[in-house]
Amino acid sequence: MSEESASADALQVARLAKGWAEAIVSNDPARIAGFMADEWVIVSDSGIDPKERFLSLVESGALTHSAMDLITDPRVRVYGDTAVVTGRVTNTAHYQGERHDADEWTTDVFVRRQGRWLCVLSHITPAAPD
Repeated sequence: MSEESASADALQVARLAKGWAEAIVSNDPARIAGFMADEWVIVSDSGIDPKERFLSLVESGALTHSAMDLITDPRVRVYGDTAVVTGRVTNTAHYQGERHDADEWTTDVFVRRQGRWLCVLSHITPAAPD
């Protein structure tokens, strides 16, 4: 892969990550799912949750987001048909009516399938206080 092609892919994936954050705040399960591979999972301090569980929480209204802001420039690395995006994100979620403000480091792994980048894994780690 040429350096120019890798740069174009990195820019595309960075834009995709921004679009996904916007989709999360839209609280639209279909829009959110458009960024995820079928086997997508999220890894957090509570373990591993599959796509179906995450989207069902959004669909039911038990989980909503009112903010999702990248506060660092994303670190994007492309390895052929795999891309890794890491950055610091603040977000405001409401889970079962209770507000949760988070400051987290996130890593998303995307794979290119049939010309589309889809996320297969998201990992979140609470950021240490500054």
